[in-house]
Amino acid sequence: MLGKKKELEIPVYLFMGFLEAGKTTFIQETLEEDYFNDGERTLLFACEEGMEEYDEELLKRTNTTVVYVEEQEDFNTEFLTSKLLQYYPDRVIIEYNGMWTIDHLVEAMEGTPLMIFQTIVSANAETFDLYMNNMRSLAVEMFKMAELVIINRCTKATPRATYRRSIKAVNRRVQVVFDSMVPGEDMEEEEDELPFDISGDEIHLEDDDYGVWFIDAMERPELYDGKTMVMKTRIFKAMRMPKGTFVPGRHAMTCCADDIQFIGYLCHTNHAKSSTIKSLKNKMWVTLTAEVKVEYNEEYQDKGPVLYAKRIEAAEPPEEELVYF
Repeated sequence: MLGKKKELEIPVYLFMGFLEAGKTTFIQETLEEDYFNDGERTLLFACEEGMEEYDEELLKRTNTTVVYVEEQEDFNTEFLTSKLLQYYPDRVIIEYNGMWTIDHLVEAMEGTPLMIFQTIVSANAETFDLYMNNMRSLAVEMFKMAELVIINRCTKATPRATYRRSIKAVNRRVQVVFDSMVPGEDMEEEEDELPFDISGDEIHLEDDDYGVWFIDAMERPELYDGKTMVMKTRIFKAMRMPKGTFVPGRHAMTCCADDIQFIGYLCHTNHAKSSTIKSLKNKMWVTLTAEVKVEYNEEYQDKGPVLYAKRIEAAEPPEEELVYF
C-alpha cells in the first residue's frame, strides 16, 4: 500500500517515440514551463538512453528525480510501486522506449495508482518513413494513444500532408504539429495537394483516392459541404442504424494485415435513385453519387460529413479492394 495520500490517482505524462525523436529535449522544455514548474515533486522514468542527457541543474531546480530503466522486464508493477513508495511523487513522467510494446506499459501500470493524464508522441521527420515502413505496428500503437504528435526536424520538403494523413488514419482526434529544423522558422499550414479536383460542384474519385478523401473530409469537411461525390464504395448496414441509412466505405489497412478496419461516413438513401436501392446488401460494391452536408450526427458525437445519396448503382470491385495510407 502507498498510504492514504497515494491511494489517489497520480497523473502520468507519457512521452513516446523512437530513438532520436526528441523526447528528452521536449521533456526538459516541458519542465521549464511555468505551468509545470510549480514546485511539485516529479518522478521521471527514463526508459531510453539517447544522445541528449538530462540537465542536472534543471532537474534540481524543478524538483525532478530521474530513475533510469534499461531493460523492458525491469519496468514492471513491483518496480513502479517500489519507486512510488521511495519518492512519493505528485506526478510522474514516463519517457517510454519506442521499441517496447504498449501492452507491456499497460500491464506494468495495473495495480498502481498511476493514471495516464496526457500522451505525447515525438517523431523525427528524417526517419519517419524508415520507422513507418519497418516498424509500423509499433508506431501505429503510439499514434493511437496520443493526444499530440510532434514531428520535428522538418524542412519545407517534408511531406507534411502525407504524414498527417498516415497518423490521422489511426487516430482521428490527435493533433499533429510540425517543428522546423531551422530555429525560428514557421512551419505554416501546408497546402494539401489532393490527387483529385475539388474545384467543381461534382467530385469524381478514382478507386485509389478514397483514403485520401476520407481523411481530408474528416479534417476539412467545409471544403466538401454542398459538393457531390461520385465514388466506388462498399455497403455496410447494421441493425441498430436508422431506417434508410447505411455506411458506404472501404476497408483500410492502417497497420498490418491483422489491423484492417472499415472507414466511411453515414449516408441517407431516402431520395436516392437506383434500380438496386431495395436490394442493398452488406459488402456489395456500388457506385455512389451523393451530396455531402456537414452536420451534427449522433454516430460522430460531433459535426462531420454526412452523405445524402442521389444515385446508387451496383458495381464491380476495384482492382485493389484495400485502402492504404
